[in-house]
Amino acid sequence: MSARTTRNRMLAAAAITFATLTLAACNDGGGVREEGASKVTASTESPSTSATTSSPSDKTNEGTSTGAGQAANDTTGTTGSTGSTNSTGSTGSNDSAPTSTRCSSTTTRTTATEVSRPLNHVLLTVTNTGAGNCNLIGYPAVRFGEAQSVPPAFEDSKPQAVVTLAPGESGYASVLLSAADGSGSNGYTAKSLEVLLNNSTGDAARPSLPAKGVYVDDSISVSYWQSTMADALTW
Repeated sequence: MSARTTRNRMLAAAAITFATLTLAACNDGGGVREEGASKVTASTESPSTSATTSSPSDKTNEGTSTGAGQAANDTTGTTGSTGSTNSTGSTGSNDSAPTSTRCSSTTTRTTATEVSRPLNHVLLTVTNTGAGNCNLIGYPAVRFGEAQSVPPAFEDSKPQAVVTLAPGESGYASVLLSAADGSGSNGYTAKSLEVLLNNSTGDAARPSLPAKGVYVDDSISVSYWQSTMADALTW
């Protein structure tokens, strides 16, 4: 056997030995599997970390935070109800609305007009010149000239409600001066007139009469205050 042949055989045997050792190492697989296990462990740890549940102390803090938020909401609701209570200020505005009082000579203008129909009548007109409403209650107490008493009222002329005058509005009453058929007595001519509103005492209005005066006898009577001229002249 030549030296070259011997060398070649030695190299072939060495190659086979190396291949056998390499194959054995691969079959053992420890290094490869260990590296793979390491990668799997790393991947499973990441979801575990992200899915970590809150500790009891964290839940306590969360509950405290939620309770505080709820308390803030409750406080806001309370404030809102307080605001609605303040809306009662609108009710206060009603208190400032003008209220009705008895009409007086200082807040009204009174005129006396002699009319052609019905005969022997004078129409009294009272106009509210004040800033608020006023009431004409009952009937006027009139005194012509030097008369010592005031005439009675036609009871049938009493209205169903008190006559209320808003600023600028007028109320009316008629005065029968004397009997149309001449049956009255104790007649005289009067050139002055005093009118007490509401058939009460107080400052009297003094409307002017025609320059010739008006004839009055003991048939004189007045109507209650009316809201229209037509109603007043019915009596």
